[in-house]
Amino acid sequence: METLKPLGQYLAVMLLSPLLPGVINRVKAFFGGRRGRPLLQLYSDLYKLTRKTPVYSRTTTWVFRAGPVIGVSAMLTALAVLPFAGRPSFLAFDGDFIFLIYLLGLARFATVLAALDTGSAFEGIGASREMQFAVFAEPAFFLGLAALARVTGHTSLSAMFGALTEDIWRTAAPVLALLTASFFIVLLAENSRVPADDPDTHLELTMIHEVMALDHSGPDLACILYGAALKFWVFGALIACMVLPRHSGSWFSDSALFLLVMLATAAAVGVVESVIARLRLIKVPYMLITAFAFSALALIFQMGR
Repeated sequence: METLKPLGQYLAVMLLSPLLPGVINRVKAFFGGRRGRPLLQLYSDLYKLTRKTPVYSRTTTWVFRAGPVIGVSAMLTALAVLPFAGRPSFLAFDGDFIFLIYLLGLARFATVLAALDTGSAFEGIGASREMQFAVFAEPAFFLGLAALARVTGHTSLSAMFGALTEDIWRTAAPVLALLTASFFIVLLAENSRVPADDPDTHLELTMIHEVMALDHSGPDLACILYGAALKFWVFGALIACMVLPRHSGSWFSDSALFLLVMLATAAAVGVVESVIARLRLIKVPYMLITAFAFSALALIFQMGR
């Protein structure tokens, strides 16, 4: 039974990930006084897209077709090393947090290459902006995980979050609070959420991630949408594991509480998108530099302790 729990966690994440964008949309609809899209809208969209025939431009090559597949495969692999409710992941080993960062980079690299393969200057703009912001987001994320490894004394994600207890929070509360804030800022940027990006916009001067998916259709677009939901779960799960230092010992109780925090994280993103306007493109790097500063301060404070 114990050996099946990590596999069950992994399958549950694959099934529940598309629910989080629905929570965000419902929260935004509430603040806007609208009925909004159904909570399970993404499930319906994915089902419809997988039944459609993709359309490819004559200027594209196999790189364009491989991009979405590589991207979603990288995210599925990332989920395998991600802890669930403070419990060991399906695939855990020392240094797996570095492996996670490389997988996120691989997914971005494949998406950018697919966008550039179209030969469209429009998609090239989005790819350029995506890589520009990644220059600021990735160091902040890596430094944050390095600081967390320093706090817990472990280099595996499962061991890191499994070692987080109430005693550690009491002794290193400023460090962990800074890391939580840094991870949340990176979550907004990496998932193309306001104030870094707007997933609902179609203005060519402001689009970043959405513009790179304009030429995709059918199952390819389904892979991109599903991969985006998985990516949100990755960052949301890190935050949820940070703020849940207590483990009851009951797998079902811990899992239920973890899922509640995940839904609360999605709701928090919806609140942010409802009360904050999108930043100008030249201001987004400042937001990511703030996340980097939080991670750097956390590491410095921990080394000072």
